[in-house]
This record gives sequence, structure tokens and C-alpha cells, in this order.
Amino acid sequence: MPTVRRARTIAARPEDIWPLIADPHHLPRWWPDLARVEEATPKAWTKVLQSRSGRGVRADFSRVSANRPRRLVWRQELVDSPFERILAEAVTEIQLEPAEGGTRVEIAVTEKPKGMNRFGGFMFRLAARKRIDRALEGLDEIAGDRT
Repeated sequence: MPTVRRARTIAARPEDIWPLIADPHHLPRWWPDLARVEEATPKAWTKVLQSRSGRGVRADFSRVSANRPRRLVWRQELVDSPFERILAEAVTEIQLEPAEGGTRVEIAVTEKPKGMNRFGGFMFRLAARKRIDRALEGLDEIAGDRT
């Protein structure tokens, strides 16, 4: 599946946005459908996602790389998770670039469906676009107007 990329310019410096994306404790403030983060360290954390039924779903993540204050990459740990039968890979990359009026924030999500889910690529891409747009809106709400 191709990578879904979305970007937005936020009225803040990269140095002001970086702590919000690099510290997993801040994720519930801007990442959509995230109830809380547990067992967080700079290298790994667990997201407790809020399902439509209101039930919490746990998902483990680990940092792949970080180049402060420009680029952060994390992946979802799929082995022994509820997502293992659906996804072969799930990686999120965030890039921050100075831009006129603030920082251009680009979020790229690569999700490789597994098994029969491979035939639902369109739905995965649509869901990723919506999730990224909501994340960018959330970041803008908490970080905007800091230039």
C-alpha cells in the first residue's frame, strides 16, 4: 500500500512543535481517538485507543528514529496484538520544516494490509487521510500562534 501524506502549516516554530510530537505523553492532546498513553518512555509506549463502542483498544508503538527537531518515525508493534491479523506493517513519520508563517508539518502513514484486508486498500487510505487530517488539526489547536 502506498504511503498517505498530508501536510499543514502551523503558526509555531519547529522547536515549539517538536516536544509535542516527540513526547508520547502529549499524544492524547492531538492524536485522534486516543484516550490515553500508558507505559511511555521516549523509545516505546502503549496507546489506548477509543473504539466507536467506547471500549479501549491497546496498541504498542516504538520509536524507529528521531532527528530533532525535524523528523520522527514510529511503528506499531503488531506481533501478539489485535492488529496482527489485519496489518503486516504500520509506520508513521512526521517531518517539520520551517515555512512562511510557521512550520510545515507533514505526517505520512504507511499501512500494509495483511491477508484478505489487502483488497481494502482504498478504505485503509481513506481512514489514514482522515486520521492524519484530524491529527494535524489537533496539533494546530495546541501549538498554533507561537511564532
